Amino acid sequence: MFLISARRIAAATLLLPLAALAQKKVTDAEVNKITREAILIDMHNDITSETVTGYDIATPNTKGQTDLARMKGVLGGEFFAVYVGANYVEGNHSANRALQMIDTVRHDVVDGHPKDFVLATTAADVYEAKKQGKIAALMGIEGGHAIEDSPRLLRDFYTLGVRYMTLTHFNTNNWADSQGDIDNPKVEHHNGLTPLGKEIVKEMNRLGMMVDISHTADKTFWDALETSTAPNIASHSGCRAVTGYTRNMTDEMIKALAAKGGVVNINFGCEFLSQSYFEGSRELNARLRPQFEAAQKITDSKERDAAIDKLRAEFAGALPPATIDDVVAHIDHVRKVAGIDAIGIGTDFDGVACVPKDLDSYAKFPNLTRKLLEKGYTAEDIKKIYGANMLRVMKAVEDRARAIQAGK
Repeated sequence: MFLISARRIAAATLLLPLAALAQKKVTDAEVNKITREAILIDMHNDITSETVTGYDIATPNTKGQTDLARMKGVLGGEFFAVYVGANYVEGNHSANRALQMIDTVRHDVVDGHPKDFVLATTAADVYEAKKQGKIAALMGIEGGHAIEDSPRLLRDFYTLGVRYMTLTHFNTNNWADSQGDIDNPKVEHHNGLTPLGKEIVKEMNRLGMMVDISHTADKTFWDALETSTAPNIASHSGCRAVTGYTRNMTDEMIKALAAKGGVVNINFGCEFLSQSYFEGSRELNARLRPQFEAAQKITDSKERDAAIDKLRAEFAGALPPATIDDVVAHIDHVRKVAGIDAIGIGTDFDGVACVPKDLDSYAKFPNLTRKLLEKGYTAEDIKKIYGANMLRVMKAVEDRARAIQAGK
């Protein structure tokens, strides 16, 4: 009996080194090579809300995640958010705000720093920017109310360089239901897309503008997927099976999006990544919302910003943040549900209150590269996640537009 036990112990001891060897050893050189070679495309960044009020992207950003120093050498393409808040709907100021946001990308970012950025509108432009050692500056409208219900304005925004539109923001508009107010009985909903909404999706296909379903109500998602004849995207979302936030997507939605060639771009916001953070943030939001609303009404801009910054700091310090492992968990889940070709990156940098500390800037993407390599992802897998998948979608949307315009 003793001999049998000893043999078992010896066998178990011999197996320990083999188990240790099962985890891939990753070198700094390998991490840096893959990160440098990949064309990292972030599908959603909100630094434009700062540059439009005077922030110079080439100066240190002490309050957020995005500045030129931390972008250079890592980032290949940036979809700057042409974010139009719901407050601009009143008085029909949405299109005006969209034009200001487009201008800040074209003027303040690209024209202001021509050695570092180049305006891009096609997948080929992104590849060319990489060759030039520049960051491709792209644009996506966040909030379909920006077009003020007009396909003509949609076409104008395309001409100015916009290459995707998020059909809604947190507010339902006149032609599409939003996730953000779907349970609000005071809001008139449409049960998804209206006939005008479907016309807008078809016109986006004809133009070559990607249809983005982040922020939409679930029924709007399904209507957009059925209506679109080109791949759709989720520019900054996650997996509802991992974190129950309804801004995230169900497994059924992820599978359906991927089946039509689309990509889920993983949001780095803590409430998207971590169930415990999501639950805690709902309670905090309810408690702090009256104070935020009061702060936003302060007329003096410096006083208003100081009050809002103080509240954001209180919010950020109240909950344990999500981690880089949470990001990997969402990437793993999309791969499990829909495959490696369905995964992308949509950080929501400078648009969320909290991101993982190990991924709080582009300069820290080597951390994610290392984690993915250790999990068994290949260099090709990582390059797909970082940008190749989205470049494929961009090309498919461009090809579909040419076919429609040719009458095919």
